[in-house]
Amino acid sequence: MSSPDRYIPGVPCWVDTNQPDLDAAATFYAGLFGWQCEDVMPPGAATRYLIGRLGGGDVAAITSFSEGAPTHPVWNTYIRVENADETAMRVKEAGGTVLMGPWDVQDQGRMAVCADREGADFMIWEARSHRGSDVVNEPGSVNFNDLYSREPDAATQFYHAVFGWEILDLGPGGQMWTLPGYGDHLDRLHPGNTAAMAEMGAPAGFENVVASLNPISSDDADTQPHWGITFGVADADATAAKAVELGGKIVMPPTDAPWVRMSVLQDPAGAIFGANQFVPENS
Repeated sequence: MSSPDRYIPGVPCWVDTNQPDLDAAATFYAGLFGWQCEDVMPPGAATRYLIGRLGGGDVAAITSFSEGAPTHPVWNTYIRVENADETAMRVKEAGGTVLMGPWDVQDQGRMAVCADREGADFMIWEARSHRGSDVVNEPGSVNFNDLYSREPDAATQFYHAVFGWEILDLGPGGQMWTLPGYGDHLDRLHPGNTAAMAEMGAPAGFENVVASLNPISSDDADTQPHWGITFGVADADATAAKAVELGGKIVMPPTDAPWVRMSVLQDPAGAIFGANQFVPENS
């Protein structure tokens, strides 16, 4: 009997980054997070797809630019869906755009590239043999998927219509997207998960969190609505210093915030990502 999926429809399940030089990017992320990278495309394929692994488990991927896709390096969020074609229709009905697809990715799954009402791109993923990230919420792996929005009310309507997400307001701790029932699913996979969160002081409903919602300040004219990602790290300060040593940049230096010591970094090609250290005493 196969083990149950970590991911249910409506949960971010995978990330990858488009890069101009895959080998250089692999060197950076291997040096920063300890990934072992492997090209999983068949011999003679027109593109390469390097999966980064920790302890043999898939974490994320590094790939080249697709034809017609933006040519600036970014980190992409994939959201698990039951049916890519039906979800693509909901995206359009909710006021979003289907930029590419849906199309089959070999035997791995079926996907589409979409954008919400503000133009923030995301992928939808109907899983087949590729079920998503094996390693999450550990140092060197994805800890959060983050939406940055200028119109949070419009975003709330859109993502509720497409994925059934709801908002959990944490006050100074920000706003989170939740998927009702996700916590119950995680409890079946990891008995006691919700209780452990409560013991650490997490608010009611946090067990259902699937992503974060981050309003873009009205005085920030440069940041466009987008999806970003945050990696977990054991030491935010050491990770920031290592990123610079490897040719990256510090966009926001390590700073204490509720539950974490957070930072924003940039890889040598320009892709931006968060790197957060869990610090429960900051709660």
